[in-house]
Amino acid sequence: MGNPVHKRAADTGTSVDSVSSRLSTSTSPATSTGLFVRVGVQVLAAVFAGYVAMGVFAGLGLWAAGAADLPGGFTAVLAAVVVMAVGGKVELSGDAGSLAGAQAELTAMPLTVTLVGALVTGYCFLRPLRHHAVADARELLLRAFGTVVLWLAALAGLSALARHDFPLTIGGDTSGTGDDPLGEVFGELMDAADPTVGFRTDVGPTLFYGLLWILGVLAVALLVSRRTPLPPRLVRYHEPVRPAAHAMLMLLLAYVAVGLVIGIVVAVTKGHAVETLAVLLLGLPNVSWLALGVGIGGSWEGRVEGPFGLPMPQILDAVLREDGDSTQLSTVDLSSLAAEDGRAWWLLPIAAVLVLAAAFAAAVRSPARTRLWQHSLHLGVAFALTMLVVAPLTLVEARFGLSILGIGELEALGGEVVLRPDVWKIVGFALLWGLVFGLLGGLLASRVHRKGEVEAEPTDKK
Repeated sequence: MGNPVHKRAADTGTSVDSVSSRLSTSTSPATSTGLFVRVGVQVLAAVFAGYVAMGVFAGLGLWAAGAADLPGGFTAVLAAVVVMAVGGKVELSGDAGSLAGAQAELTAMPLTVTLVGALVTGYCFLRPLRHHAVADARELLLRAFGTVVLWLAALAGLSALARHDFPLTIGGDTSGTGDDPLGEVFGELMDAADPTVGFRTDVGPTLFYGLLWILGVLAVALLVSRRTPLPPRLVRYHEPVRPAAHAMLMLLLAYVAVGLVIGIVVAVTKGHAVETLAVLLLGLPNVSWLALGVGIGGSWEGRVEGPFGLPMPQILDAVLREDGDSTQLSTVDLSSLAAEDGRAWWLLPIAAVLVLAAAFAAAVRSPARTRLWQHSLHLGVAFALTMLVVAPLTLVEARFGLSILGIGELEALGGEVVLRPDVWKIVGFALLWGLVFGLLGGLLASRVHRKGEVEAEPTDKK
């Protein structure tokens, strides 16, 4: 004779199991359909939000730069800037008939637009996952696949829009002085040739680099997010990877914030507010992350020739123009910048303070059992990988040349801007700084951990 309580429990368990079995079997197709619909809507929203955010910043930056006055080409230029922001390749071209030849090249990323797009897309991608204790690997892959497909489809559409030709008006004064009769003749010849300059998107490389960009954004978003759950197989990487990765994101954003404050102060006190606003809306991280690299001991090489220049601080333009030999590249580092303006030495202590703050934040968020050498190693590797990704993004190469009857380029319409990072030097210094400051951050965090343990003892005894 069995226990009636056990019997009822067994009956209840059987009933619950049978009901659960029936529910799971009968609702499985609906659940799968609901999952696809829900994920599809959320992925579409993430892609849409990312492109809209980039378009807004690019549009405002171009307006501040005066691109709104371009004859019928603002939309195409806007599309081209967004394409370049995600790694796309935009080719410049020139045509002046049989009388002249034109050569043009542009390689650059408007990193403000890039950063905004990455932050918005990554946030919208991760937000629906925060309600789960553990991320489902199938759902995560489904979200990633949908995001990549929609992102590339939108990028292909923008690539089709990013093409335009502009008429190039030379006028009579081509040499820069109004008293040069030869320049006037050249100007008349060019006006007769009806010269144009334009740009096109190279769709193949654009889609390839766009694929790498969106995959990188999704991967980095998962790495730096401390609240988003990971699939079961990746949970073991949460403690050693995420604190340092999140600290590196905060370091990069801190430099952008400092650059923003400095830019606003310069715009208010020094004038040229509209031009400064254009730099902030298009290329703020280009300057801020260069300051980070220089502050830790890294360097860039480049030169500026002709009437064109970098939309960057005058001190940088001055260093790049100081070498009279056009075949030589000038070095941009802490000493060369300080030679132009002694305030550049502040980049060193600023880097020390911000990197130490990042190291401390990473160590505090790491488990208390983490050893000092592990703090050092984690931050060293994270900082080196961060600069390995960031430094190449600051590359700038722009050239434009116009020649008449094959006898040389017109000085007033030719120019070159080159700024190349010494990537491995920057990465090496980042590794060294990360190892040292990771150790210091671990030492500071150990006191915080010990203080927390001591304060918790009376509560435990109760």
